[in-house]
Formats: sequence, C-alpha cells, structure tokens
Amino acid sequence: MLAGKGFKKVFNVSGGINAWKSKTAIGPQDLGMDLFTGKEAPLDVLKVAYSLEQGLREFYITLAKKAGNEKVKDLFLKLSDIEVKHQMSIYTAYNQISKVETNKADFEKMVETGALEGGLSTEEYLDLFKPDLNSEKEVISLAMSIEAQALDLYHRVSSKITHPESKAIVNKIADEEKVHLTSLGRLMDSL
Repeated sequence: MLAGKGFKKVFNVSGGINAWKSKTAIGPQDLGMDLFTGKEAPLDVLKVAYSLEQGLREFYITLAKKAGNEKVKDLFLKLSDIEVKHQMSIYTAYNQISKVETNKADFEKMVETGALEGGLSTEEYLDLFKPDLNSEKEVISLAMSIEAQALDLYHRVSSKITHPESKAIVNKIADEEKVHLTSLGRLMDSL
C-alpha cells in the first residue's frame, strides 16, 4: 500500500507493527487534538498556535532558571527567543487576515494558555525525557522532540480541519516546524 502511494523506502517488518521494539512516538494518537475542534476559523487557528508557542517559550524560560550550566542557560534563552519570533509571525498573520488590526496586548488577552507545542505540559515533557539540564546536547534533543511532536500535531490537525483557509494555515505552521527542526539539527551538529 505504501509503495503504491509513492514511498520509495518501504520495509516489511517481520511480525508487523505489533512486533516493533524500537523507539516510538509518545502519547496517545489523539494527544493535543483536544485543542482543535476541526471547525476553527483561520483566526482561531492562529490564536491556538500562538498559545502553543507561548507555552513553549515559558517552558524554556523556566528551564533556563533551573539550569546550572551557563551555556545551557543561554541555550534555553536562545530557544525561547526563537519562539518569540514564531509568535510574531503568527501575530502578523492574524492581523493580515483580520478585518480589524489588533495590538499585541489585546491579541494576547484573546489567546488561551496552558499547553505547549505538541500537546504536553511542562511536567509531562520533563517526566518523559528526563533531560540533563547541564547538557547542551540533551537540551537540543529535548527541543527537537518537542518540535517533532508539534509537527506531528499540526499534521494530525490538518487532516481534521474542514475550513480550507484554516487547513492552509495549519500546513504553513507545520512547514515552519520543519524549519525549526532543521535549525535545531544544525545546532546539534555544531556541538
């Protein structure tokens, strides 16, 4: 079936998917899906996406305070700055499609908070990955895991969203998550 859909590297795993013993995605298949009904208008999608970026930014700032190593602390702050840039692109997109321009303070009042990208809470990420907060590589690995979870979430949301413009926005945000993953990969390679 996969080969028929154009996939080039397809392997038949002995015992099927139930025999898989290597790393797997974490959490249930519907993880984070409660953040989206599937009927969101484009502006609502952007508000949820902004919220997820805000949650991740706060996560990195919290971990920067816990880190004992100055390089790791700086890395967490750099990661939080990246989330600010992504938030700004979401806020800009919001104003581009909104009939009324909204200042940033008013926009942030409309945004719900509480979740991180990928749909897990701070404690859930820390419990799952148990990162060494003194290791730059583990911090980048954690960030890559979160971005991969976010990419997966946006792909799952895209298949659920019914509004064409909202679907396009979700797919654009997913593409930005791919860029984040690529940047983190380059950062990992530089260590």
